[in-house]
Amino acid sequence: MSENKREQIIEQRKKFLYPTKIAYYKNPLHLVKAKGSYVWDDQGKKYLDFIGGIICISVGHNHPAIKNKMKEMIDGDAIQHTTYLYLSEYMADFAEKLAKVAPGDLSKVYMTNSGSEANEMAVMTARAATGRQMVLSLRHGYHGGTNVPLGLCGHGTWKFEGQPQASVSHVQAPYCYRCPWGKERNTCNLECADEVQEVIDTTTDGNIAAFICEPILGVGGFIDAPVGYHKKVYDIVKRAGGMYISDEVQTGVGRTGKNFFAIADSEVVPDFITMAKGIGNGAPVGAVITKTEHADALKGKLHFNTFGGDPYQAMQAGKVIDIIKDENLIENAEKMGHYLKEGFMDLQKDFPIIGDIRGRGLLLGLELVLDAKSKNPNPEAASKLMETARSENILIGKGGLRGNVVRLAPSMAITKNECDELLIGLRRAFRNL
Repeated sequence: MSENKREQIIEQRKKFLYPTKIAYYKNPLHLVKAKGSYVWDDQGKKYLDFIGGIICISVGHNHPAIKNKMKEMIDGDAIQHTTYLYLSEYMADFAEKLAKVAPGDLSKVYMTNSGSEANEMAVMTARAATGRQMVLSLRHGYHGGTNVPLGLCGHGTWKFEGQPQASVSHVQAPYCYRCPWGKERNTCNLECADEVQEVIDTTTDGNIAAFICEPILGVGGFIDAPVGYHKKVYDIVKRAGGMYISDEVQTGVGRTGKNFFAIADSEVVPDFITMAKGIGNGAPVGAVITKTEHADALKGKLHFNTFGGDPYQAMQAGKVIDIIKDENLIENAEKMGHYLKEGFMDLQKDFPIIGDIRGRGLLLGLELVLDAKSKNPNPEAASKLMETARSENILIGKGGLRGNVVRLAPSMAITKNECDELLIGLRRAFRNL
């Protein structure tokens, strides 16, 4: 594509898109092709994709099983849109497959188009089931860009003037690297979990509708709670009559390397699990799965989602579940995650601006700081690293409240050679900072 065409696209974005639609990089990247762990730009340049859009690519770009099925459906003139009002085998099959991989007795599915909608639905169902309104969420947490999720959001950078935040209280995050109590990971008394009880006691009447939490806080910079946190919080929430919502939009589909949903790593069976991103491998699919008695709380009322569960989207989500199982991708996520962490520790020895290495499986974060002693955030280094990594043909992400956390979440089918490619490229990128 010519440079004139690129400039035309940039001008069109400026003129016709909301100003919140900000592109990565000083010179925005135009991606046009993808396969496996790689993407290509309009100039034919190949990049190793280590962020998968926004942590959406779970089984690899254009996986053959999904691609072939989509071709078959297109060639057969398969209907593209049916809604809930008609029968669809793909909708029913996806729901059954999801119930089989969910923990405990979670078996009732509501399909959406995004994680924002899934979290809206989970909160609404919890409020209907309990008859209460108060929901607790975490500081540094993120649950989507629609009305209720933005009220739950724990980032001032994502909130807007006039944004409603009714019946929501925010709790300190289990942020071990920056523990508000000055404790060290796995040697504390889980003061961060006790904070949930304190917030219930001081900001509610003692009863709540729900607590919502990401097992690893995604936008917050892949903040990974200590072992035992979720179980302790679950017990506190239950004593307050609330529902536990596990937001697995970023952590789900086996990405953490042990279970299909990360909350099961903590031996907790929540009341709701929400998902999107990786469950569709890039297709606009979201879902909620809950217990029958919670879903039944909505009986007698109408609720509708125009596109949730459409054939092409539901087919892709169902195929993702099959592929993860058939190709042992959860095991690969654990193995490659350990390998990458070891590589990052080697990098940390040479580049002390890497203050913290965290995450599980293939959901990994590097928090960049000015120096190890002060731990002062270094967002400038994170932004520069993205640029220098791009020059090494590697695409990474960043996040965290201060924008100083490098986020790495490749396809769960990533290979050792591709991990080596990342580590070599990142070493050169750090050296060029």
